[in-house]
Amino acid sequence: MRSYSDEQILKGILRHDNLILQYIYKEYYYKVSFFIKKNQGSEDDANDVFQEAIIVIYRKLKENDLIFAKSSFHGYLFSVCRFLWLKQLEKRRIEKEKLNDTLPYQDDLYDENLVDLVDKNERYSLYQKHFKTLGSDCQKLLQLFFDKVPLKEIAKIMGYKGEKYAKTRKYKCKELLINRIKQDTEYKKILEDDT
Repeated sequence: MRSYSDEQILKGILRHDNLILQYIYKEYYYKVSFFIKKNQGSEDDANDVFQEAIIVIYRKLKENDLIFAKSSFHGYLFSVCRFLWLKQLEKRRIEKEKLNDTLPYQDDLYDENLVDLVDKNERYSLYQKHFKTLGSDCQKLLQLFFDKVPLKEIAKIMGYKGEKYAKTRKYKCKELLINRIKQDTEYKKILEDDT
């Protein structure tokens, strides 16, 4: 398998290039998996953390906010994975002091933007989970609303009799989504983390 420079990897992540993503997985996943399994995690945990780390890096690239001054791509990737796993252990109330460190991570990685981004990812995952449980009518209606389509236009697209009905229907769908999210135990954990 050919190797790629850090710059090629970053551009590949931005383009969703499957060859680059496969390369990242084959090249670096085993170290992350080894680290997580050595620290009270499972293969599923490792998969989740690795995928979330790629998403975090992608979002930081999109926001032109990715900086790894003293490191390489793999050092940054490992640092993000380690950070995400520490956050997961914290949620599970497992002591971080007993961490068996096997990843070459950056100590200076901790920045507020990364913390915010990880928190946003958690919230978005929770939102996505419950959005998918809504009926297709509610999903389509809310998606149009989130895409800032005017209510008059939404009523036409959805085949409703008028703007007022579209507004009422949107309110009910939104309430249903909010209630499902609030009932989720993950929501309660996120609230605890914010305090």
